[in-house]
Amino acid sequence: METMEVDSVFYTDRSGRVTSNPLLDQLPSYQSLLYRRKSAAGGTKRRSSTRARVSSSGSGKWGVNTVNRLEEKQKGQTEQRPIRELAKTMAEKRRDKTQRLVEARELSSWRQWRQSTRRNLRRLKDDAQEWLSSLQLWRGDIHLIEGMFGTGILSYFSFLRFLVMLNMIIFLLMFSFVMLPIIMAPYSSGNTTYNQNDGSICSVYPSSARRGLVIFHEHITDLLSGGGFLEQTYLFYGYYKVDKIYFPSITYNLPLAYLLATVAYLFLSLIWIVKRSATGFKRNLVQDEDRFQSFCNKIFAGWDFCITNENAAKLKRSSLLYELKTDLEEERIKQKIKDRTRKEKCRIYVIRLILNLFVIAVLAGCFYSIYVATVFSQEAQMNNTKVNFIVDLINEYLPSIVITLANFITPLLFSVIINYEDYSPAFEIRFTLMRCVFMRLTSIGVLLFSLWSQITKCKEDPCVCGYNHVLYSCWETRVGQEMYKLTVFDFIIIVAVTIFVEFPRKLIVNYCECGLAKWWGQQEFAIPQNVLEIVYGQTICWIGTFYCPMLPAICTIKYFFIFYIKKVSLINNCRPATRPFRASSSNFFFLGVLLIGLALACLPVIVSVAQINCSQACGPFVNYTTSWEVLPTTVAQLPDGVRTLLFALSSEAFAVSFFVFTCLAMFYVIALAGAHKRVINQLREQLAMEGRDKRFLIQKLCQAQRLSAIKSPASKSQPRSSRSSPCYHTSFSNNFNEAVFLAHPPPDSSTHV
Repeated sequence: METMEVDSVFYTDRSGRVTSNPLLDQLPSYQSLLYRRKSAAGGTKRRSSTRARVSSSGSGKWGVNTVNRLEEKQKGQTEQRPIRELAKTMAEKRRDKTQRLVEARELSSWRQWRQSTRRNLRRLKDDAQEWLSSLQLWRGDIHLIEGMFGTGILSYFSFLRFLVMLNMIIFLLMFSFVMLPIIMAPYSSGNTTYNQNDGSICSVYPSSARRGLVIFHEHITDLLSGGGFLEQTYLFYGYYKVDKIYFPSITYNLPLAYLLATVAYLFLSLIWIVKRSATGFKRNLVQDEDRFQSFCNKIFAGWDFCITNENAAKLKRSSLLYELKTDLEEERIKQKIKDRTRKEKCRIYVIRLILNLFVIAVLAGCFYSIYVATVFSQEAQMNNTKVNFIVDLINEYLPSIVITLANFITPLLFSVIINYEDYSPAFEIRFTLMRCVFMRLTSIGVLLFSLWSQITKCKEDPCVCGYNHVLYSCWETRVGQEMYKLTVFDFIIIVAVTIFVEFPRKLIVNYCECGLAKWWGQQEFAIPQNVLEIVYGQTICWIGTFYCPMLPAICTIKYFFIFYIKKVSLINNCRPATRPFRASSSNFFFLGVLLIGLALACLPVIVSVAQINCSQACGPFVNYTTSWEVLPTTVAQLPDGVRTLLFALSSEAFAVSFFVFTCLAMFYVIALAGAHKRVINQLREQLAMEGRDKRFLIQKLCQAQRLSAIKSPASKSQPRSSRSSPCYHTSFSNNFNEAVFLAHPPPDSSTHV
């Protein structure tokens, strides 16, 4: 045991007495510590420096012990890791392997068997993970895109793959619990009871199948609109007119399964999205840094080493340059905002108010156009006035056409308006995107509101059947057809834009030498706009799955083809955007927008299930007023014990208790997050202070070297071998006591007891 303990700042002699070091007393970290202690004392008399140093020495002992424990723990973890995973040279790895083999021979047979078993299990786990990753969808294509264009564009295609898997799971859920029992019933001796018509006017459901000689283009119209021969198939809600299926050992309640499957796919989507977004949210919290750290990260760690394409490398360089310019522009705008006079502030606020009123007027005009188009399309379809194939198809798709035009025009208008509102560049992008998100998702809500205003409005008030049975004998199927048409039309627009806009534009830019073509430039692959397209389509899928159970399968096929269409377009027609969306926060933004779409999708489904009377002529809920009634009816038929438990879980007492428990858990998590944030801030301050200490010590070292050179002119005549060593070693050996950075000799570490 050494007789002397060395603190990070102070020395103790052999007698254990704390001695002063004038240089180390000047460290910025120590001066900051004294200032904080003085401030914490609240104006009381400053403690003596000796007492402060003794406490610091004690804290140093505790810190040394803590560091030793951490080093031992880290060493144990390193010894358990495979040698190939260690960040060491080959010689060091061979030496470690030899040492491990020697240590293994000294172990007992039982411990050797345990180590070998643990090693084999680890290898089996790694092989299984590698095999599962090789089975991942589009693994090679995504690696190709990552290598050519970096991780920013990669995030879009990974997001698209996530939606393919999500829709596949939703389809399997609906297929297993809704369609499969009906398919299996005839082959498993199952007796099916159908909801029979009771003879009332509400139970009349006229067939939409075409009769007689059917022209070919009418089949195309039915395929694109979901009517005709497709209406009475597994595709739509109206086909599932089954109450119960009696299998040999169980009675299957199809209405209950239909409702629970709907709740299950919405809840599954919520859990999956929140789980995936948690990682991005944590990363955003960690990256909530000051501007200086942001500059350092971009300069020293901003390059994407996955890029191998020369053009992509040039674009990455320009994107880093653009981000640095953007950060500097934000700093300039912040300073400009601070320097604004009251007159300038009033002018900016008036301009923003006028422009936002104009934006609201544009949105109101778009929503009114969607409402009028939906009403006109429904009336034209109900009148059954056939003009010709083209006009009939336009009447069918008129709401979808208006929504698509609105989604195309408004982003262009918003990007022009935002230039006059004098925001920072980063806020301009976010604000424009949020306006586009609001426009795209709200347009779906306006379409559904237009449909429901027609469904619930009757000539006589109130409606006899609870809905307009004259125009909509099966209104759920009609809503499903509208969602089906929106999905099909959205896919057609994406394919048409790729073939008839992006590809000709690439040809014009490459082979036309005119100035207009060069000014127009190649099509940019804008990540946020492409993400909004698929979020819009996924929101339609969530809403339409209740009315069109096979819509998730259609969306899976749609996104499957979109992946290859976008991949071909990216490689051959497009280039990455010059104003890139930050790849570090892209996944979190995508999932955040998707979560907004899910929340919007839940509203119409909840309203239709709980508020609007279900159709009496089709679907599994014919025997119920609303779709939700199947749940309390089924609960009333359960045994007394189960029913009592469910009533207790749905009581107000349990709800209040659960709410209080949730609030306490939330307060605990908030307090824990606040504590972690304070620790992070302290660590950042400590890192900054260590940087100042290093700078201070380097300055003192330079002064000591200059002073040593002045006081030791004879050192110039020394042999080359002594001069070849670093200058600070020379100053230590020749003029150690004369150095400025040490006020007394160092402790004699060779003395032991």
